[in-house]
Amino acid sequence: MVTQSTEASTTNGATPLIRLCGVTKVFLTDEVETHALSGIHLDIRIGEYVSIAGPSGCGKTTLLSILGLLDTPSGGSYSLKGNEVATLSFPERARIRNREIGFIFQSFNLIGDLTVFENVELPLTYRGMAAGERKSFATEALERVGMAHRAKHLPSQLSGGQQQRVAVARALAGNPAILLADEPTGNLDSRNGEAVMTLLGELHKSGATICMVTHDERFAQHADRTVHLFDGRVVEDRVAA
Repeated sequence: MVTQSTEASTTNGATPLIRLCGVTKVFLTDEVETHALSGIHLDIRIGEYVSIAGPSGCGKTTLLSILGLLDTPSGGSYSLKGNEVATLSFPERARIRNREIGFIFQSFNLIGDLTVFENVELPLTYRGMAAGERKSFATEALERVGMAHRAKHLPSQLSGGQQQRVAVARALAGNPAILLADEPTGNLDSRNGEAVMTLLGELHKSGATICMVTHDERFAQHADRTVHLFDGRVVEDRVAA
């Protein structure tokens, strides 16, 4: 049975940071319809730490791509901070991705010929920030993840766990409304995976809103709330005891 914590959350009067109502996603290939998401209802509130869990192919990454404005739903509605996403132009969507959403990827996605500092600073340049302001934001983000001492290193000079910490710093640097993490421990051994999960927990305690996709139930349990998907549907929405 689905435990809809979203129903309870709508009664407190506060507008959720994210609201999905009946969201569907259909992919068409060679005249074959693949229903990746079917009737997703989901609220995420400011300060929540939500994990999206489920087996491979259940629609987790598709859902995260829609939340991150990297893809659009085939049906239903998505509002972010009370604004209907469907009404946004492409430039507006790009601006929101840059300012409101911090992405943490499984494969880190660091640029190899840029230093750690330059990787963290890069998204801020698209905001037109002055150099001094960019330096302040990037330095603070690196300090929060314990990587300021590696600012001048290249990604190739770091371990996998260190690279993921830099990726987290890059996501944090612009003070986004929400962090979206797609299998953030997927390319790490168990020790470094636990270290990254501890870091995310610390960021959440300091006020960050986090939505994380994972297929690993151990890591899903780090979140305050777990939404389980199966065949593109929410089959359970459970708040941690």
